[in-house]
Amino acid sequence: MKKLCLLVSILPLFGCNNADETVSKHQDKQNYTEIYEQVPKPRIQKTVNTKMENNLEEKQPISKANVNQQVTQPAKKNSMMLDVVLIKQNPELRYGCEVTSLAMVLNFAGVKTDKMDLYRSIQKDPDPIKRSANGDILNWGNPADGFVGDMTGKKAGYAVFDKPMEALVNQKLPGRAVNLTNQPFERILEHVSAGYPVVVWTTGDYRLPDRWESWYHGQQVIKTPLDLHAVVLVGYDANFVYLNDPLSGGKQVRVGKDRFISSWKALQSRAISYK
Repeated sequence: MKKLCLLVSILPLFGCNNADETVSKHQDKQNYTEIYEQVPKPRIQKTVNTKMENNLEEKQPISKANVNQQVTQPAKKNSMMLDVVLIKQNPELRYGCEVTSLAMVLNFAGVKTDKMDLYRSIQKDPDPIKRSANGDILNWGNPADGFVGDMTGKKAGYAVFDKPMEALVNQKLPGRAVNLTNQPFERILEHVSAGYPVVVWTTGDYRLPDRWESWYHGQQVIKTPLDLHAVVLVGYDANFVYLNDPLSGGKQVRVGKDRFISSWKALQSRAISYK
């Protein structure tokens, strides 16, 4: 990754802003933990159809209610399209793709809110950016804890990940947040099929990330791509997914399913919605 020598008057372009300029990553740092490693692995749960294993423990009998629940659960539709209002992040929130996407989802759910309300409400990581003499990032915040930097773009801004977004959904819809992070993509489509749009993390062009950066957050080293983005998954069919993109201003943008899934997985399969 090329190094970025910034003039005092030039702001860095990170997160959901699709600028070409980047800052260099510090590959000489040792013993770092990638930010992706902080996402917990999904717990594997046994279903009610599990039988006795090696006769070591007796399983609970399958209740009629559980059987009926499994039988009546609606199957995923072959295609789906949700008419979710499009909201653009600019000009107010240069790096606000996450909260702007969430504003679309919450408006669809009937919540009276907007991107600026969510901008004020989202958890922030207060750690300021610190740079070396040549402009490299040395220290900054952790997007797993809260939004890093300045979302408005008046100063350097970056991103926020799923946990603070989940907490924000629960502020607006108490107890109804659904964190689908690290679930199979088929599970995300099932949620859309049931009538719920989903905020998903990808890149600005829905391709694999190619701009990486690392910095210290206390004693931890954060390693993450700069060209990440968040959009709203509003539909799908056999070959494509359909996205509301707060940065490009596109509604129901059609993207090849395999291409999108690859970028989504590279961003550690992050997804937030409600029920």
